[in-house]
Amino acid sequence: MESVRRDLEAAMLGARFDEVIVRRPDLRTPFPRRFKARLTGTTVQAVRRRAKYLLVDLSSGETLVMHLGMSGWFTVTDRLAPTLDPHDHVIFRMSSGKNVIFNDTRRFGFMDLVSAKKLDAYPALHALGPEPLADTFDATMLARAVKGKKTPLKAALLDQGVVAGLGNIYASEALHAAALSPRRRASTIATRTGAPRDSAERLTTAIKQVLTEAIDRQRAPERYRDARFHVYDREGEPCPRPNCPGTIVRRTQAGRSTFFCRICQR
Repeated sequence: MESVRRDLEAAMLGARFDEVIVRRPDLRTPFPRRFKARLTGTTVQAVRRRAKYLLVDLSSGETLVMHLGMSGWFTVTDRLAPTLDPHDHVIFRMSSGKNVIFNDTRRFGFMDLVSAKKLDAYPALHALGPEPLADTFDATMLARAVKGKKTPLKAALLDQGVVAGLGNIYASEALHAAALSPRRRASTIATRTGAPRDSAERLTTAIKQVLTEAIDRQRAPERYRDARFHVYDREGEPCPRPNCPGTIVRRTQAGRSTFFCRICQR
């Protein structure tokens, strides 16, 4: 999602919405009242991200809140094709000369317009935890969030109130990098008082590392052409940790696939 944000920022920051084309009345939910009119003519002052939500701050004092859902994606082009894809639902024609196209096959994404003054109270955003790549996110913050939690550590990491925007794949990758089992109790990385143990330090470092590498792969795929996940979707393969004799196994946790090594992840 951070890679998407950067692509949109390059096309939209400082640019004006010259035209807004909406090709259907709704996505997951109906578009807000006067959606096209409220956007047209406004200038983009910032393109931000909060967890998996994209936030476009406008000169009108409103913020365009967007979520990709399960199948949504943005494409930035200099010219529109003569025939649009049937699933190209929204097109922003920017004064920068760029066309920003939102395509969503399953229509689980959404767009909304919210007053910047009310953004902190917006239902989808107000309960989110810290951003994992923020300077303020550290072992102390993570330990405090999981203190007393009896849920498995992997489930805690997917709780958006604990850490925002860490998805299933990268939770598995981070746990392997930190040599922590996804099935251990979440509270074990904190002391009884909520202070971080060494495991919390390792885990926060690993989270930042795997997310930073993921963004780099998106931004420069030619440098990572042969790169693979360390554990995700590698069931039955040898553990990639040096000198570990283990094999990657797959287990289901809360309906999601978890991949890990039972030998080195404790």
